[in-house]
Amino acid sequence: MADIISSRFASPRLKARPSETEPEGEELRYDLIELLFFAYRDFVGEADSVLAEYGFWRAHHRVLHFVHRNPGIRVAELLGILQITKQSLGRVLKELVDKGYIEQRTGAEDRRQRLLYATEAGHALAYKLSSLQDARISAALAELGPEAAETARIFLTSLVNADERASVARLTRRPSGPTE
Repeated sequence: MADIISSRFASPRLKARPSETEPEGEELRYDLIELLFFAYRDFVGEADSVLAEYGFWRAHHRVLHFVHRNPGIRVAELLGILQITKQSLGRVLKELVDKGYIEQRTGAEDRRQRLLYATEAGHALAYKLSSLQDARISAALAELGPEAAETARIFLTSLVNADERASVARLTRRPSGPTE
């Protein structure tokens, strides 16, 4: 069985089982599609284990990450980044606020704004989770050579919808650490 599995993943472009919905002769990049699934599973897996210790899930991680990296972010901005409903964000945000990982402040110029900040505990947890993921990324890049980080950045950026790439680039091309 191991030989079947390893040879399956070694193929550069895999053919799926014949299907009435797939055009004849068209080969999809199932190997890359599946590798992306497995890479994501393992990339978030260690962080998921830590989050579970706190009673949190991936949604909590995403919210905490972007609040940590964007001190004073408005709820509306966070909704745009995460592309989730206000109701979904509200539930997760309430838990993070109630447990002392995020605090909400009223905007100085517009009192209707809710600005979000990671607390000291929030910064510590966000850093712990990011450190796990950074270690995995660093190990993978070390296997590929000096240009690997830039190549990976280009590849991942190319997977983002074209109309969102500029805003994603602004979010991701910032110095490390909070700037509060």
